[in-house]
Amino acid sequence: MLPRTVTLALAATILSVIPAPQASARGGCTSSTPFVSGTEGYHTFRIPAAVRAADNSLIAFAEGRRDSPGDSGAIQTVAKTSRDGGCTWGDLRVVDSNGEATAGNPTPVAARNGDLVLLTVHNGPVSEKAIMSGTVSPQDTRRVFVQRSPDNGRTWTQARDITATTKLSTWRWYATAPGHATLLRHGRHAGRIIVPANHSSAPPAGSADAGTEAKYYGGHDLYSDDNGRTWHIGFTDDPTDGVLAPNETTATELPDGTVYFSSRNQGSAPEHRLDAYSTDGGRTLTRPYQAQPALSGPKVEGSVLQTTDRRVLLYSGPSDPSVRRTMQLRTSSDRGKTWQPSTVLADAPAGYSDLVQPDRFTVGVLFETGVTSAYEKIEFRRLPLS
Repeated sequence: MLPRTVTLALAATILSVIPAPQASARGGCTSSTPFVSGTEGYHTFRIPAAVRAADNSLIAFAEGRRDSPGDSGAIQTVAKTSRDGGCTWGDLRVVDSNGEATAGNPTPVAARNGDLVLLTVHNGPVSEKAIMSGTVSPQDTRRVFVQRSPDNGRTWTQARDITATTKLSTWRWYATAPGHATLLRHGRHAGRIIVPANHSSAPPAGSADAGTEAKYYGGHDLYSDDNGRTWHIGFTDDPTDGVLAPNETTATELPDGTVYFSSRNQGSAPEHRLDAYSTDGGRTLTRPYQAQPALSGPKVEGSVLQTTDRRVLLYSGPSDPSVRRTMQLRTSSDRGKTWQPSTVLADAPAGYSDLVQPDRFTVGVLFETGVTSAYEKIEFRRLPLS
């Protein structure tokens, strides 16, 4: 056992890296930090996702990477709940685990019946490159799971494998979102859950390609019309020209019921964001993905959210064109056709993010950031929608 003085010193050191909620001038708070890397038994926390439950609590999800910051290994999906709009957070809970391997890419949504539905993706202790090359076992490749909570995130069902209905046999890599999924509220598809996703395909027969080339990334979505119990593949988009290559994807419903998709571009085009629209509830796209030059930034995940103000569509993501730095909000008043720069949340290293509305007057951004690295903590920032 450590001497009491050493124990107290260690505790003080840990607490010193967990900032207290920052108070706003109008009361409440502007910022809090639900996840700090190097604490609570995890080397690194990454891949944030957020959802507002039926009781108006907020649940923040992340990947708890136990042993390293790497994208493979012992990775669990973890969560914390806030009952005061994101100012303070409860205890960490493990929501999904895959032993010594990966259970990540949390993609949550509040279904029409009030349940929380969460999709995650599992794989064995293998790399993305190995999975894309098609050299791993069926058990170690990417598989899709779903679970639900009937009590606003207090308890969760066991994760259920839905790979058979959500992944084509020719796909290798696979990722849901990450970030929030979307419940449609308008038009003939009201009640449908939309999950943006991406995959990689096998090279055509006779090709000398390994399948690890960026041109084999493609986009698709999933949808469910029964509160997340059964799932279907909607659109697929596989450019294979190497210029456009849809990757990690976010989506939101516009006021008229159109679904807007915004995707990381892993291709060679200088524009690192792509976008597309669906007017039939995610079953097809009105046109294939195309470059969106107004959302400049590095190759990175981002988040879009149609706010309760019908005039304001938001995007969050790093705005430095060459490195993951400077988390910034951008706004669109014309359904995502054009974008304007808005609030800079942190002129510091920054990575993945997710947008949520704690209430009709407030926007919340859950994002990776830090002083010397984007992966030191996951911060939650509250901003007035006005």
